[in-house]
Amino acid sequence: MDSIAQGRFAIVGAGLMGRLLAVELAQAGGQVDLYDQGGPDAALSAARVAAAMLAPLAESAITENNVVNMGVHSLSRWPEIIAKLASPVFFQKNGSLILWHRQDANDAERFIKHLQKNQRSNPALTAPEMLDSARLLEIEPSVADRFNQGLYLPNEGQLDNRQLLNALAIELSTLPVNVYWHQTPEPQALEQSGRYDWVIDSRGLGAKSDWPEAKGNSLRGVRGEVIRLYAPEVNLLRPTRLIHPRYPIYIAPKENHIYVVGATEIESDDHSEMSVRSAMELLSAVYTVHSGFAEARILEMATQCRPTLKNNLPEVRIENGAGSTKRLSINGLYRHGFMIAPAILDSVIELLISGSSHTAKKVGLNVADTSMNKVAACA
Repeated sequence: MDSIAQGRFAIVGAGLMGRLLAVELAQAGGQVDLYDQGGPDAALSAARVAAAMLAPLAESAITENNVVNMGVHSLSRWPEIIAKLASPVFFQKNGSLILWHRQDANDAERFIKHLQKNQRSNPALTAPEMLDSARLLEIEPSVADRFNQGLYLPNEGQLDNRQLLNALAIELSTLPVNVYWHQTPEPQALEQSGRYDWVIDSRGLGAKSDWPEAKGNSLRGVRGEVIRLYAPEVNLLRPTRLIHPRYPIYIAPKENHIYVVGATEIESDDHSEMSVRSAMELLSAVYTVHSGFAEARILEMATQCRPTLKNNLPEVRIENGAGSTKRLSINGLYRHGFMIAPAILDSVIELLISGSSHTAKKVGLNVADTSMNKVAACA
């Protein structure tokens, strides 16, 4: 990594990708300056309002195969990344559970056939397992009194997003990284300063003006809403999704009986508080999964807007900046940020070292390189 060890990097945006890159580059010996509009708690980052489920097969029902491939790659990389951090981060690879009520059996059948088809076409995915009542009791005993069948997706996982963001912030404080909280200089100004070889833009929606329709893939916000619950009477062992025609939800169990519940996805840049309708739908649906949620305590109702490109896929762009400085932009992680972040991290590190990326080609990450008047689509 000589090119990184000798490199000077400015990273604008200290959300998930910004923190991962800053740590990786600094650990490789790079000179790194990190800027963010918020503070170390990542309160302004979309990554703070997430369930952080690592579920490529489950997500294959709504996304493209290249995102699924990024998820498969990232599942094996997360333990390696977390192991290098000084602070502990909850990571689980206990599979995912899909449930449905009797009246929604037809919707479940269509969903299952879709997943089975996707798995057969992608050998990197593990085949799902149909659960009868006896097997469901063995896999997830706490819901066996309300459901008599389900679908188990082995080798899927999750992590604690807030623990990870905190652990990365702590790691940054121990590395030779200059962190400038509550500062968001424009990438162009950093390029013009002549102090950097690379300016990396990972601002998410903060970079909206730099992804106009004229460049072919405009950036928008997709609003997500989650509720964090403390439910000591509930003992779910793995992320659980409920198939429902109106209220499809996910429940991600974290440590110490904390549960992250979400589902809503609204085409909007609105960052205001959660609506009454969304809260009622999420809470009503989660209660139908486990009666213990009736006595749960609501710790937080949170909203954020996920940066989403026109095609709903992530993209990396490399452009010439001012002078000899180059700019690398990362955006469009949408609802899959934690699921695909290590694949994007590995791709970007390879691009910074050699100008090409085996990982990007393998997983299908789109890389547009206009610094040499060319466009390299790795998808």
